[in-house]
Amino acid sequence: MDKEYMKLALELAERGKGRVNPNPLVGAIIVKDNKIIGEGYHKCYGKAHAEVNAFENAIENVEGATMYVTLEPCSHYGKTPPCVERIIKEKISKVVIGSLDPNPLVAGRGVKRLREHGIDVEIGVLEEECKKVNEVFMKYIVSKMPFVVMKWAMSLDGKIATVSGDSKWISGEKSRENVHNLRNELSAIMVGVETVIKDNPMLTCRIENGRNPIRIIVDSKLRIPMDSNIVNSSSNIRTIVATTEEACKAKEEALKSKDIVIIHTQSHEERVDLEELMKILGELGIDSILLEGGGTLNFSALKQGIVDKIQVYIAPKIIGGEKARTPVSGNGFELIRECVKVENLIYKKIDEDVYLEGYIGGRK
Repeated sequence: MDKEYMKLALELAERGKGRVNPNPLVGAIIVKDNKIIGEGYHKCYGKAHAEVNAFENAIENVEGATMYVTLEPCSHYGKTPPCVERIIKEKISKVVIGSLDPNPLVAGRGVKRLREHGIDVEIGVLEEECKKVNEVFMKYIVSKMPFVVMKWAMSLDGKIATVSGDSKWISGEKSRENVHNLRNELSAIMVGVETVIKDNPMLTCRIENGRNPIRIIVDSKLRIPMDSNIVNSSSNIRTIVATTEEACKAKEEALKSKDIVIIHTQSHEERVDLEELMKILGELGIDSILLEGGGTLNFSALKQGIVDKIQVYIAPKIIGGEKARTPVSGNGFELIRECVKVENLIYKKIDEDVYLEGYIGGRK
């Protein structure tokens, strides 16, 4: 039954998506006499953790019960007291943990303290599943660099727009709904200035009770139109423009007057240095980014090695056109051995579309 209880804890953990960043997603279940008597999950950043919520929701005395938790309980004081102390206080007899916490402040200390107080601890039940649900946290807490998901929708012949630039809608409604769920879950969304100029997007989350991601525009020369939807809504939605020192200072001041944050990086091949940008964004507490760039930005992101995961929606349509846009363009790699390899690839049908998901080689 351990796996079944941990599956339930994982389902609880996922309810916190889009609300707990940069904290991890965690679910907890308390079982006594083969019956679930308490459950909880981390609902919101800065609020009670999953274990505490499970205790608060318990329907009977938890002494002697077993707790199932997807991530090692914290043992340090942060915005909330350490969960291990509450577990010890409540006299739980056994704790089953999905995965250890890579956070240097925790890193096995929670397990050690529980065992010191005579609590039986089992580690690694559905470990891979527990790590996957927290893949953003697993990277960010160690590297302080955002987890980057590159996403695109394309036709069967690899086009993201027609020769005239029309791109609405290549993928189906269900696929687009999935993308908006992702916008809700990840901290930020990033596009290049060409996307802003050609498509004039809002880059918002259009699901009920959804959370708009922070918008990041990569714009080395500050060409973003002052009358664009991004600029016009920047007072209501946190917006960052990443540029270089070559940018026009007058334009920079104009954008700042619209509550837009300007980030400068060194120039890399006459463009924003994406590696440096990731470090800066990580320092700002941005733990995850949905990259919905055009072909040029996508190629630069892959070449500079900032991408962790790809998500591709393939629609059963053929667009054609030698000059029609493709998802990854730029200069391209000259040799096959230089190409970026995608690993752990999975696929499934979403209505008429085919969905592919994989990780950049060496990133998982």
